[in-house]
Amino acid sequence: MTTPTPPVPVPLSVLDRSHTRQGRPPGEALRDTVRFAQQIEELGYRRFWVAEHHGVPGVAGAAPTVLAAAVAAVTRRIRVGTGGVMLPNHRTLVVAEQFGVLESLFPGRIDMGLGRSVGFTDGIRRALGTEKEAMADFGAQLAELAEWFTTGARAYPQVHAHPAEGLCVPAFVLANDAGAEVAAAAGAALVIGGLKGKDGMRAAIDRYRAAFRPSPWWQEPYVVVAGNVAVAATADEAERLLIPEAWALARSRTRGVFPPLRSAEEIATLPMTDREREYYEAGLRGHIHGTEEQVAAELAALVGRTGADEVLVTTGSYDRAALLDSYTRLARLTGAAGRA
Repeated sequence: MTTPTPPVPVPLSVLDRSHTRQGRPPGEALRDTVRFAQQIEELGYRRFWVAEHHGVPGVAGAAPTVLAAAVAAVTRRIRVGTGGVMLPNHRTLVVAEQFGVLESLFPGRIDMGLGRSVGFTDGIRRALGTEKEAMADFGAQLAELAEWFTTGARAYPQVHAHPAEGLCVPAFVLANDAGAEVAAAAGAALVIGGLKGKDGMRAAIDRYRAAFRPSPWWQEPYVVVAGNVAVAATADEAERLLIPEAWALARSRTRGVFPPLRSAEEIATLPMTDREREYYEAGLRGHIHGTEEQVAAELAALVGRTGADEVLVTTGSYDRAALLDSYTRLARLTGAAGRA
């Protein structure tokens, strides 16, 4: 019997931000992430990544390599990584050592996702010992990080990063349009947001592929397109999954704090200023959501437009049962569900 060709022709992976939920402690969100990783593995996804956020009430994931270790310890096959570790917040030696430990404990399963963002507020940046200007050094930090995995960084020739030295942990650079060249120069995989075909995304991907330099990390260009995807029995139900994060983002942009998620039902009763409403409605746009058939068509078109090698999916929703149902439906689109 011939197996039908899946409607989405590339692997799917998951980024989980460990969102907190109103009235529940951060520890519960972290434990939910670890359990969720086990469920995602059983659904047949390729990777499960965790994120780095500091001083954010609505996100418990402040230490991604620590959380990645907890996830890797309770899973068996799925690749585990970070989406991502923000290099300006860290010394490259420490980052190399942390990923060296992870790769030594879970060989062949660790991904090193890296970003250039700094803390959201001046206070957080001061507490981390960094400033906005540090983002300009991201390319140099990437180069130094790569050196720690070979024979030591040139600036510190007598220092060696044990147990990272001699290991090869695949590097992924989280980039906007302007960061594609940095990923290419480093020989890293490119992770770029914009599931609806954001202006300039295809041009950035083309620049990345044209400028790519092979490295111990990757011999060929590798493109991961990332963003929010929600799947449900109806398009309206799928859109409801996007409401909690859209509301939290609107609050963060108007009040400076990303709050714990609330249910769509509660959000419907909350007053919003005109400015909040504008950000909220904008937060519901630019994502892929709908029934399985609708999402399959949009993802297939996305892959066709971009030539992406993989799609990294994230969904921040209050209802964990509905969230798992969305990822279960999504897994069926690659033929992965039930295969793991």
